[in-house]
Amino acid sequence: MGKKGKTTLWEKYLTREIGIEFKACLYFFAILFFYCVYRFCVGRMDASILHMTEMILTCYVIGYVQVYLLWNFDEADSIGGKEIAGILICTFVYSLLSYVFGWFDGNLYLTLGLAAYLLLTYACVILIYKTKRRIDDKQLNEELALFKTEHKKVQDRDE
Repeated sequence: MGKKGKTTLWEKYLTREIGIEFKACLYFFAILFFYCVYRFCVGRMDASILHMTEMILTCYVIGYVQVYLLWNFDEADSIGGKEIAGILICTFVYSLLSYVFGWFDGNLYLTLGLAAYLLLTYACVILIYKTKRRIDDKQLNEELALFKTEHKKVQDRDE
């Protein structure tokens, strides 16, 4: 927090950047997992460094798009039209790039499988963020109640 308890512009920017880092890692891991399972299923025990580089760069670019252009939809309190649009746009872009870059050897069925997997991933991430907010709110309320109790004790003692 900045002076007088207000969040500064720097802190807001830093919070967004940390969120983008987290998203990039989260979605990269999800896509890499799908990719590695595919490679394993076709009998390949190697993974292309070029493909992994494309995946992580894609995840960073889409992370910036999610946060700055698409309302940070995966951290939304509720799902509405904007959030669904964001999910569909990002899923489409990931799927299109996976096909263009040949992550799944041009297999359209696997590309569609990735799209379905990403839709499920987004649903899980939204639920995780919602659960985390609920727990954080509960913890903050408990801390506030404890603070009020302690503050009241100090006031009563000083009287």
